[in-house]
Amino acid sequence: MKYQNLYIDFEPSWETYNKVTEIIGRIPQKHEKSEFDETNEPSTWWLQLLEDEENDIYVDFINVFMDLLEPKFDKLKNIGIEKENILIWLVYEYEQQCALGFNPKELERLGKNGIALNIDCHERRK
Repeated sequence: MKYQNLYIDFEPSWETYNKVTEIIGRIPQKHEKSEFDETNEPSTWWLQLLEDEENDIYVDFINVFMDLLEPKFDKLKNIGIEKENILIWLVYEYEQQCALGFNPKELERLGKNGIALNIDCHERRK
């Protein structure tokens, strides 16, 4: 299973959280206060896509996220969110082998826009 996440960080604020939801036009994952949060207000907006290799479901997550973001960078900047506040994070659960490949155009698209990509791989517990 691959968990493909788009994170947008900001100063804690329900107002900013709601504005990001409006700008991006997608319903984010539910905000839950963690032990590290100093307030009840969210400081991260995140969206998750799932790719299930067992059921042959492929998600072109980099392009999906960049298609959401690129036309909205100016609006996000107007509410104080810079590109450095945006992160795409892939979490990959594997059984046999962790093998990832990326299309050069996708990586170029991330690089041109200054968007970071993190990858975590861990063996699935049986």
